[in-house]
Amino acid sequence: MLIFFIILITISGSTYLFMKQQQFGNYPSGERLERIIKSPNYKNGAFQNQHHTPMLPEGVSYFTILKAYFKKVEHKEPPSILPSIKTDLKSLQSDKPVIVWFGHSSYFIHINGKNILVDPVFSGNASPVSFFGKNYAGSNVYSVDDFPDLDLVLITHDHYDHLDYKTILKLKNKTKHFYTSLGVGAHLAHWGVDEKNITEFDWWDEIAFDSNIKFIATPARHFSGRGFTRGKTLWASYILQTPDYKIFLGGDSGYDTHFKEIGNKYGPFDLALLECGQYNAFWPFIHMMPEQTTQAALDLKTKVLMPVHWSKFTLALHPWNESIKRVTAEAQKLNLPITTPMIGEPIFVDSIYPLKRWWEEVL
Repeated sequence: MLIFFIILITISGSTYLFMKQQQFGNYPSGERLERIIKSPNYKNGAFQNQHHTPMLPEGVSYFTILKAYFKKVEHKEPPSILPSIKTDLKSLQSDKPVIVWFGHSSYFIHINGKNILVDPVFSGNASPVSFFGKNYAGSNVYSVDDFPDLDLVLITHDHYDHLDYKTILKLKNKTKHFYTSLGVGAHLAHWGVDEKNITEFDWWDEIAFDSNIKFIATPARHFSGRGFTRGKTLWASYILQTPDYKIFLGGDSGYDTHFKEIGNKYGPFDLALLECGQYNAFWPFIHMMPEQTTQAALDLKTKVLMPVHWSKFTLALHPWNESIKRVTAEAQKLNLPITTPMIGEPIFVDSIYPLKRWWEEVL
């Protein structure tokens, strides 16, 4: 019995010390926590979705999922190096918004002379440890050094594949301001970002970055957390609005009525970047199936859909390119315009939308 307690104390102590590492961030406290408690979206000690959102459907357990991860999945990762284009981000000039995607949910936006980076993950993995969640070969051809000075970094929520500790450390001294969801600023401040350079949004908050650029935080159906505790920070989608353009930045979200609500209130959109990948019937409420991605785009009343959240990490059980095959097929069936750029290939909103099915050439 004594040996059992010694082992238990040793494991508990080791876990505690491990979870105190910097990459796990920090929980909101002080004035930040006071604001969170006043949020209409915060109830019973955690942020809530608009509708009941269980992590798993009825009849599915975490043990069921664990067993599934031990089964072989054909083509789970690309068989060769992914193709990419190396765009000179420091010299981009255009009177139309330019978007450059880096795989998964990281992308650069040049709009109205401003440089914006969304959910940057450039450390090489999407987890708190280096040996798990490694990026695909060829998907990490950009580094922080490739970016010009940034006016704004936007973080949609605090999961590791959207908020990367090592990347933030490199970005904090070349970024004027950080926009993020309520509570996520606690991580940024913990990592040395000056509080005066952090702005946090609750759902439906509208904040003008300058006289020509406004951000609106809108609902998403997801969850948050970098450790064992969930829901202490908010997850959100965002609208980037200028006098001439409206772009929807989806973050992570399962399908729900909020897409139609946002479309009716703020649509139509010139472009919607929506998650497409890392889905499974084991977690149907917190991520969308590819066909739901196209329906969300229709609900938003977007002119063009750009699928993201794929082609960099394997975080689910489907083949690496299954999501893009399914979403492009469904978009064609619904006559929904879609753009599918390679990593690093610029799109010019309302002008140039790459359509090459490049993933078919990865052999």
